[in-house]
Amino acid sequence: MTTATTPRTPAAAPDLPRPRTRLDWRLRFAALSLIWGFSFLLIKVGTDGYAPFQVTLGRLVFGTAVLAAAMAVKRERLPRGARTWGHLAVAAFLLNALPFSLFAYSELTIPSTLAGICNATSPLWGMALSMVALSEDRPTRVRVAGLGIGFVGVLTVLGAWQGFDGLDARGTAMALLASLSYPIGWIYVRRTLAGNGSSHLALTGAQLLLATAQLAVVTPMFTSLPTRFALLPLLAVVALGALGTGLAVLIQYGLVAEVGPTTAQMVTYFIPVIATAAGVAVLGESLAWSTPVGAVIVLAGAALTQMKRGT
Repeated sequence: MTTATTPRTPAAAPDLPRPRTRLDWRLRFAALSLIWGFSFLLIKVGTDGYAPFQVTLGRLVFGTAVLAAAMAVKRERLPRGARTWGHLAVAAFLLNALPFSLFAYSELTIPSTLAGICNATSPLWGMALSMVALSEDRPTRVRVAGLGIGFVGVLTVLGAWQGFDGLDARGTAMALLASLSYPIGWIYVRRTLAGNGSSHLALTGAQLLLATAQLAVVTPMFTSLPTRFALLPLLAVVALGALGTGLAVLIQYGLVAEVGPTTAQMVTYFIPVIATAAGVAVLGESLAWSTPVGAVIVLAGAALTQMKRGT
């Protein structure tokens, strides 16, 4: 979710065995699903003690620290060139600063379960945008059908037949806008940073650093220093940054390199399930029947939008 480009993997020598990884990719896939699924719960807990911009700033600070440590271990250098940094600043806003802040603000008024399900609409937005912005990504009938099915699922989650009764429109709109920001950011990255000579880790580290700088400027304008530092919300913010942003990106690197981006992206379909389960079990959030039913429809539609021609 916060990565900048598909990592480049060197060709393996045919006479040398591939080095064994510490954990099977399925275990790392499950860990990534859990980390990102619980992120919405952590946002909710964090906003119980701190302003949304403060939660986002803390998330970015601790996430950047994890990536900086990884870069130091691997002796990676930040990318060079004003043009690259300019594009990364836009990517940082669209993929980190904006959606992270919108999700934090949305969870002031909507449950974490709904925020997690709204996040699952990103592939639907991405499909709709790619039809316009990416000429090489022509839609098939199956993918267009998936787009329609997915948005039927969104309407089901929101209870459209009840006139959206009891729904906080502003908070829901923020969560959906955050989900829309991701594919906009990815399309921008694909057009401007694809083929950049810097490593995937260096680009993402620089991206998070820029997002942190953006929030460091904005946060003091809209918030004041907390009068007390609530421990549980603070721990939630630390976990959200170190695990949900920093460690999750590092896990995602390995998954994309080992099993490819298509399989790695399937984590998207597990996030709302885990977010819903966590919100209900840990936070005691209520769950109408339309929420899980609509979520299943959304995920089915999203899966269809990812099907390529000939599959």
